[in-house]
Amino acid sequence: MAFALVATPGLAAPYAALVMDARTGKVLHARNADTRLHPASLTKMMTLYVAFEAIRRGEITLDTKVKISRKAAAEEPSKLGLKAGQRIALRYLIRASAVKSANDAATAIGEAISGSEAAFARRMTRTAKALGMTKTTFKNAHGLTEKGHMSTARDMSILGRHMIYDYPQYYNLFSRQTTHAGVTQVRNTNRRFLQNYRGADGIKTGYTRAAGFNLVASAEKGNERIIATMFGGSSTAARNARVAELLDMGFERAPSSAALRKPALPAYTGEPQISDATPKVIKVKPTVTAVAKSHRPAMRPEKAPSPEMLLALVDDVTKNVATAIEEVAEEVKEDAPQEEVQVARAPARSLVTPIERPEGLVQATLEPAPETPEPGARQIITRASTSGGRHWGISLGYHVTKHDAERVLLQTALQEIETLDEALRKVANKPRGWEANFVGLTQDRAQLACARLSSRGITCETRGPAG
Repeated sequence: MAFALVATPGLAAPYAALVMDARTGKVLHARNADTRLHPASLTKMMTLYVAFEAIRRGEITLDTKVKISRKAAAEEPSKLGLKAGQRIALRYLIRASAVKSANDAATAIGEAISGSEAAFARRMTRTAKALGMTKTTFKNAHGLTEKGHMSTARDMSILGRHMIYDYPQYYNLFSRQTTHAGVTQVRNTNRRFLQNYRGADGIKTGYTRAAGFNLVASAEKGNERIIATMFGGSSTAARNARVAELLDMGFERAPSSAALRKPALPAYTGEPQISDATPKVIKVKPTVTAVAKSHRPAMRPEKAPSPEMLLALVDDVTKNVATAIEEVAEEVKEDAPQEEVQVARAPARSLVTPIERPEGLVQATLEPAPETPEPGARQIITRASTSGGRHWGISLGYHVTKHDAERVLLQTALQEIETLDEALRKVANKPRGWEANFVGLTQDRAQLACARLSSRGITCETRGPAG
């Protein structure tokens, strides 16, 4: 009797996982690893892999201006917001696909390289077969659910390993918290995991209703590098917590020293009519040329900055403040989408006359202040607290080993991001064992976090400034 794994509304997407030693390709753990499932935006790993292949072969360059089609502009979110007819450099489309997981950017990449998304999807499938991804078929460049667009946890782990070792010059894209994508600054969809798991540096998230919450993650500790792939998470927090457990499992099972055996580059998998021996080369006019003679630069004249320069500096500071405020507001919106956030705008530049120093103001000294100040005397505060009242913490109890305490803190931080996002994790060696603590919280935030954890059956105790 056979059972089909089909994701339907109200039911969890099928679960699958694989853990691999990236150095050797050895599988350390597998569960449903060969079940064909919806990859969602993990698809963009192959979109980018083919793009890097095309750049290596000279079919296209990072500076090639790509014209956005109506089809690309009309893709569903997540998207960069590209407009039909707009032209944008390929490097920005790559950044948007890798970091923001933008569907419009992924489609534009495919059309620029192969002429159409359908032709590009066929090239993606041929490349997958050449890499040994035997159970993967691609139908689009972005990963939105489509009949026949399927992959497995094993195949996506193989692709992740090739991404790391075949194109190391581009791999850093996947660990960027933010990057500029030509038209706007974008933030990494995987930044929570990158921030909370030590050694994590990629690779790609994915989500659709049919797929659930997917993630291919890689982390490096010392000489060891592990890849963990998961399909079918029920939420971002649950997915991140489970992938953290898979990576921990991998580091425990992997040998501390193993010879690195990089995978071989696949045979060229582009359009059949193009010969691999005579690749299409795009000639790019160099932007920098060598000079015949290097001259010593003249000394910079010593003069005070002009009023125009001072005003320009003020403008830069004002713009930076406004940008910072908007980024904070955007993050609050993302973390609490039901709440309306008012964005404070930086005030326009104006000339402000400083107030005069009050008469009789006493400067702070190293001498101790009198216990009882004289009536009417001004008091000088020599040190002000900048912690915002963050003297509280919570304890998650005592554990046998330091590793156990650190693991509990990591798993709890990933599960309870809303209240513990700004907390610091601290493990203290006490007579009763290793105590797992979150510190640097306000009293209200500590009590709220502890109440939420207790409702989940997690033992928790608040600690005050003297606790």
